Amino acid sequence: MNRLSILFMCVAALFGVLAPTPAAAERVRDLGGFQGVRTNQLTGYGVVVGLQGTGDDNLEYVTQAMKGVSGRFGLTLPPGVAPGLKNAAAVIITAELPAFSKPGQRIDITVSTLGKAKSLRGGTLVLSPLYGADGQIYAMAQGNLAVGGLGVSGRDGSQLSVNVPTVGRVAGGATVERDVATGFDAGSTLRYNLHDADFLTASRVRDAINARYPETARIVDGVTIELLMPLGSDARSSLMAAIEMLEVKPAESAAKVIVNSRTGTVVMNGAVRLSPAAISHGKLIVRVEEDPRIVQPEPFSRGVTAVEDASTISVDEVGERVVLMQGGADLSEIVDALNTLGVGASDLVVILEALKQAGALQAEMVVM
Repeated sequence: MNRLSILFMCVAALFGVLAPTPAAAERVRDLGGFQGVRTNQLTGYGVVVGLQGTGDDNLEYVTQAMKGVSGRFGLTLPPGVAPGLKNAAAVIITAELPAFSKPGQRIDITVSTLGKAKSLRGGTLVLSPLYGADGQIYAMAQGNLAVGGLGVSGRDGSQLSVNVPTVGRVAGGATVERDVATGFDAGSTLRYNLHDADFLTASRVRDAINARYPETARIVDGVTIELLMPLGSDARSSLMAAIEMLEVKPAESAAKVIVNSRTGTVVMNGAVRLSPAAISHGKLIVRVEEDPRIVQPEPFSRGVTAVEDASTISVDEVGERVVLMQGGADLSEIVDALNTLGVGASDLVVILEALKQAGALQAEMVVM
């Protein structure tokens, strides 16, 4: 048994596990979330100092930032004099502000180089503000960086990098200075949004909520369910907690085939079906053999030694079998049929695209 056969047996076994099975009940909290209860992205600009000669060297905005940092401590640099910047680097700071974060709480930050700095290992981020989408300051960041990467260079220009030494993290490196109003306790209604649009799932969530709390939920669209909520944050929070723990059986996912054209990877979910179709797959194998020979023309005393080319070209066609797919074939039957043809990953992509063009593949094709 060759390696290709073993590979397809493993793939067939894997897809057999992924064959259609009844959807299990899930909690409402796993299917979506309440509007306004969300994280917010924060960004900022800062300077990392204390680097061992791996920082920026000629960026003007780094020079200006260093002058600004010095000015905070009452140190004025002479005009026209740029500080040595090999031990400092300009960085972009990113963080996520969780819902209901309060002033004084700490959040993690990620620090990434903006210029040509080679590594942030051993650096310290100088106090920097983090801004929200509205331009307001929501946190202040500072701390020693933890860098998982390593970069080494030699005098001859050779370099070696492990992971990414130009990105670091600071656990609890930012302190929240301003909270974000979620608005969950304002108004008489609150909206619940599904992660994925599906009218059947939305209907089942609505029915589950109304079965427990009559006339509480109504569908706005395929994603949103509007809930009639009591006034007051305490009563509203209790009702939201109870709704999140309700169990709902979501609708079966739509048939989808994911194709990665670069690697030849194909992933199909259990809802994929085929209409009646016949599949024939063959390959052309072209062989070109070169057998040069050394010749010595007569007479040997006057001839010149030369190389004479000799080429042999042959073409073979293999894999001329035809497989008939019955209508309504499920995932395991599709895999068995393609396994019978002995197709590889790249050939599988071509066959699936042809089936889609022929109208026999009842699934959405997503090409990455």
